[in-house]
Amino acid sequence: MATRTISLIEAYYAAFNRNDAPAMLALLSDTVVHEPSQGKPRHGREAFAEFLAHMNRCYAEEVIGPIILASSDGSHAAAEFHLKGRYLATDDGLPEAHGQTYELRVGAFFEVQGDRITRVSNHYNLADWLAQVGASSD
Repeated sequence: MATRTISLIEAYYAAFNRNDAPAMLALLSDTVVHEPSQGKPRHGREAFAEFLAHMNRCYAEEVIGPIILASSDGSHAAAEFHLKGRYLATDDGLPEAHGQTYELRVGAFFEVQGDRITRVSNHYNLADWLAQVGASSD
């Protein structure tokens, strides 16, 4: 079970790195819950699709070196990786974008039922990201 879950999460990040939203969405349950590092949770595959479209407009990102662990029954997984990115378009409430690059350490947590991801929870250091994209401390 753990091996199957690890393969599922590897497929999720491979699709992410290909910028293949349909492939990512196909790995999610209809009722997936997305818990971002900042902001309110999103519920459902459609809300996740809207989030991906927004992220792809504002950011170009790549997951580097993911380490994925899963519970023995395959119901939970965790991943740690570096996220390399470029800030493409100004995101609401954030500094102006002009192609800045950044690299963050990210932790992600998953719940899995059968062959679908039912929860994605991402965590990263926003203050570090802001410093990397040149946000003023004033």
